[in-house]
Amino acid sequence: MENERNEDSTDWDQIGFIISSKYRTAVLEQLVDGPSIPSSIASRTSLPITHVSRALRSLRERSLVELLVSKEKRKGRIYGVTEEGKRLWERIEAEGLAD
Repeated sequence: MENERNEDSTDWDQIGFIISSKYRTAVLEQLVDGPSIPSSIASRTSLPITHVSRALRSLRERSLVELLVSKEKRKGRIYGVTEEGKRLWERIEAEGLAD
């Protein structure tokens, strides 16, 4: 029971982190649909590339998205959502928390 409560609390912490930024929300939503590069995400969402890059970095730090190519690669960096990121996104949608 205690472990379940801690896991639920962690989920809500992560969900709060995601939805507190329209940039993180938009980026995660795009990646749930499939892997992409930052410039494509920026183009599809009409967000500045700098905000997309910052959102990707913060989502990576929380293991919600991952770099699918070598981290040494500078151009054409392909990102994808992790299982944890997908699970949390599904919960965000189920709770009606996505704009």
